[in-house]
Amino acid sequence: MFGAATASYQIEGAAQGDGRGPSIWDTYCHTPGLVANGDSGDVACDHYHRYPQDVALLRELGVDSYRFSIAWPRIVPDGSGPVNPKGLDFHSRLVDELLAAGIEPTATLYHWDLPQALEDRGGWRVRETAERFSEYASVVGAHLGDRVPRWITLNEPWCSAFLGYSVGRHAPGAREGRGAPAAAHHLLVGHGLAVQALRAAGLREAGITLNLDHNLPATGSPADRSAVTRADTLHNLVWTEPILAGRYPATEEETWGESITGQDFRRDGDLELISQPLDFVGINYYRPIVVADAPYRESDPALRVATDNRYEEVRLPGVRHTAMGWPVAPATFTDLLVGLKERGGRRGECRRGRPRQRPGRLPARPSHRAAGRDGHRRGRPRLLRVVPPRQHRVGLRLRQALRHRPRRLRHAAADAEGQLPLVPDHDRRAAAVTALGQSVGRPRESQTAT
Repeated sequence: MFGAATASYQIEGAAQGDGRGPSIWDTYCHTPGLVANGDSGDVACDHYHRYPQDVALLRELGVDSYRFSIAWPRIVPDGSGPVNPKGLDFHSRLVDELLAAGIEPTATLYHWDLPQALEDRGGWRVRETAERFSEYASVVGAHLGDRVPRWITLNEPWCSAFLGYSVGRHAPGAREGRGAPAAAHHLLVGHGLAVQALRAAGLREAGITLNLDHNLPATGSPADRSAVTRADTLHNLVWTEPILAGRYPATEEETWGESITGQDFRRDGDLELISQPLDFVGINYYRPIVVADAPYRESDPALRVATDNRYEEVRLPGVRHTAMGWPVAPATFTDLLVGLKERGGRRGECRRGRPRQRPGRLPARPSHRAAGRDGHRRGRPRLLRVVPPRQHRVGLRLRQALRHRPRRLRHAAADAEGQLPLVPDHDRRAAAVTALGQSVGRPRESQTAT
């Protein structure tokens, strides 16, 4: 499958138009000094007004599927209470435009734009936000579920919980110790409640998208290997253990210490809610992370943030790095997927005539076949995240977009095809994707980290 994806705040604009309420990203971007150049999503790509042209561009690219996110503050401006019909109408028109163009829509319920009114009442630190999220999911599921076959509850909840409530580099910009683990848990509860709401609306497929990291020790020392355990817990296990195995990470106390002990935000029945069967688990993968043991950055536990976990990142040698400073090592994606499969398995069960996941099991779907050892997936992958015009917080200077790389893509595919086959031909596209993966940054055997 050849697909494209965007995020509502990054592309829509019309931040104050047609009844949309403020989100935490509106507040964050308009706080002086937090975003490079003072950039914001006030206008962005003006997708709210230009979506017919944008869908025409998608059709020109030849994509089969488009993943968009729904702006919660455009649907329920205050996070709870009255629904904004103009917000629903916009997303309904977008879905109809996609279907008319022969493009399958996939909807993400939450791509970080929490209504500011809910943040003012505690945000994801408190359970109320998860409950309001379920109500919002019910509204949009009932309105769009007859035309949108695939639904994602949360996109990259790690960013919402830890960049938002610990590092402070994403909205709402908090730097806390106990608040971030509480936010992570309530995001998981919100995911579980939203899945229930979507199922109640009769929707076909529901899942979640996680940004997982492949963590490597800087050396073979026991201290660095323990640092990898803490990094895995922070970035991966906090999500995969509850969702796939129905349990909390055994290493959470080692990772968070006093930030997790004595917590009171978990309730009986939460794990059953969080680990209910899913149709898919999406994985966004950016880079491997090399970690080394290190002391706490903050010696006072009362002031320590949740991402201060006694390790530091070090540069992966022998590979090139992106403008973001991230190493280009595609073979590590293979290692991540294989490791996830080995920990969780892939056996599914059948309910209501469809494959379903058991706790501790990945869905039995062809799109989750393990990657080939040469660093690209076998089968038909959903390719690339396309056209977020700004990377949150760094402003407009760094772009991640397919439209900004046509020459490179065509060059990568030239040997196999002569041109990038942006036409409805899956086998030719897969060959082009393979050529792209082979031409960009594959580590030589002597460079592959172990």
